[in-house]
Amino acid sequence: MIRTIIIDDEKLARDVIGAYLKDHSDIEIIGECANGFEGVKMIQEHKPDLIFLDVQMPKLTGFEMLELLEEVPAVIFSTAFDEYALKAFEKSAADYLLKPYSKTRFSEAIDKARHKLGNKVGDAHTVSKILSVKEEEAEELNRIVVRAGSKIVIIPAERLDYVEAQDDYVALHSEGKKYLKQITMKYLEQSLPSDEFVRVHRSYIVRVNTIDRLEPYTKDSYVAFLKDGTKISVSRSGYSTLKNILHF
Repeated sequence: MIRTIIIDDEKLARDVIGAYLKDHSDIEIIGECANGFEGVKMIQEHKPDLIFLDVQMPKLTGFEMLELLEEVPAVIFSTAFDEYALKAFEKSAADYLLKPYSKTRFSEAIDKARHKLGNKVGDAHTVSKILSVKEEEAEELNRIVVRAGSKIVIIPAERLDYVEAQDDYVALHSEGKKYLKQITMKYLEQSLPSDEFVRVHRSYIVRVNTIDRLEPYTKDSYVAFLKDGTKISVSRSGYSTLKNILHF
């Protein structure tokens, strides 16, 4: 039996999936969620084999929800938008359903999910592909979602002070608090608003208006003193970029 959860903010969309699944006796619906927050909690509690996932949802998008999961089940996207998900489907074994879809198309997606699960193909690999596609897209990021213990925290870009590279993670510093997230500096450098954030060093991205002053450190480097007293290393190229933006 394949245990599944349906995550979609539209009840009608959940009902359609539920109705179509009646023709597939080997699939059991163990839960439904109307948003990504509920989805994360239910997936952690029930560990489904398969999820049907909308992309554009209030509070938390489908991609943001996937970023918060430690163990990712097989994913069939069910969405009215082809941004990210369609391209993700082209590069992955997970299926993608563009609303509205027929029962025949739905059954094809189920067959692919069965094949995927039967072959025990790691969906974490699939989702890592999906997330890498998301990184390649690098649309402007206006918020970042992180997990802090049992809580999910949404950091608006305007409240992000600076980002610090830490091995395979980055530390997101916001209003005196620090959050770790597994994401690349390159992605953040390309995605955060370019008129607000500058990569001043290979290990630091900083919001420009948090900088209080710059002082020389060595012949080829500087130190940025932030308004809260934090000191950040600034490379020669980072200094040059700041100079162009701040016109000094």
